[in-house]
Amino acid sequence: MSLRPDHIRTDDTRIRAIRPLTTPALLQEQLPATEAVLATVERSRAAICDVLHGRDDRLIVVVGPCSIHDHAQALEYAHWLKGQADALAEDLVVVMRTYFEKPRTTVGWKGYINDPHLDGSFSINEGLTLARTLLLDIVGLGLSVGTEFLDLLSPQFISDLVSWGAIGARTTESQSHRQLASGLSCPVGFKNGTDGGVKVASDAILAAQAPHAFMGMTKWGQAAIFETLGNDNCHVILRGGKQPNYAAADVAAACALLKAAGLREQVMVDVSHANSSKQHQRQIAVAADVAAQIASGDARITGLMIESHLQEGRQEIVAGQALKHGVSVTDACISIAQTAPVLQELAQAVRARRAAL
Repeated sequence: MSLRPDHIRTDDTRIRAIRPLTTPALLQEQLPATEAVLATVERSRAAICDVLHGRDDRLIVVVGPCSIHDHAQALEYAHWLKGQADALAEDLVVVMRTYFEKPRTTVGWKGYINDPHLDGSFSINEGLTLARTLLLDIVGLGLSVGTEFLDLLSPQFISDLVSWGAIGARTTESQSHRQLASGLSCPVGFKNGTDGGVKVASDAILAAQAPHAFMGMTKWGQAAIFETLGNDNCHVILRGGKQPNYAAADVAAACALLKAAGLREQVMVDVSHANSSKQHQRQIAVAADVAAQIASGDARITGLMIESHLQEGRQEIVAGQALKHGVSVTDACISIAQTAPVLQELAQAVRARRAAL
């Protein structure tokens, strides 16, 4: 006869440990947003929404490291990008890519929030603190930030500082992520499926526009039922699939599908991932192709995504081995030296489109 209580006999049989998690309310009390930071978030969200709804003819550019793994290096990148954003502000709405959670095809480093020491120690409370601290520092410069919402609980800790969010190709079809997007306060981009299919992203937008009710965690760490209003500031991100999908014909096909669904004919193009065939330097050529489409007058392209770091390439995380400064530990990125002319080319394309329309 078993001596274990009945509920233990059948519950948590594969859980090794359960550790306490800080609450979003406590973290926000410890690391509050200043009035200046909140004003930057509000202003940048409004600018992005104006582009999505056709009230602003600028181009949204989400640019930055594939993933954040070091505070000082991320802040160094942010200082550089702030100069670019200010110089090109008449033509581009620049958002720094600050991705703290990484979806894995099988296993691997799960990101700065889950494993801030990059060693499998999973100091998640510390990761949440470090992530929020970094966002406060970046937005404190007057630069807006964007991130991928992967975990369903983590937005409660940082989403008040985020101006734009993404739902990745692996989770665009997830009902839970569509419900999450329906309640987020920022604009959200849904990537096309990993096979390149755009319909799943179109369906996701329709779902996110609708009200939902679902279970979640409040900022005080309590289980609750959330009822959302729906999010009308969602859009598609073309990131390629079995083949690239950034060409003019791909943009037209995606917009035709969106129109048939009663949605705005607009896309953001991710020049990395499958669109660059995972060759980081090809982002430059892909961006040039998209810039040419914009310059020719295509107003349906409302944004671009670029993976960029201080230095180009990528590196492996190896125990006991120091990491190279400013080099990605996930997907390979182009360098800031390579990124600057791409941003200038995109700004010039917007000016050409403005003159043509």
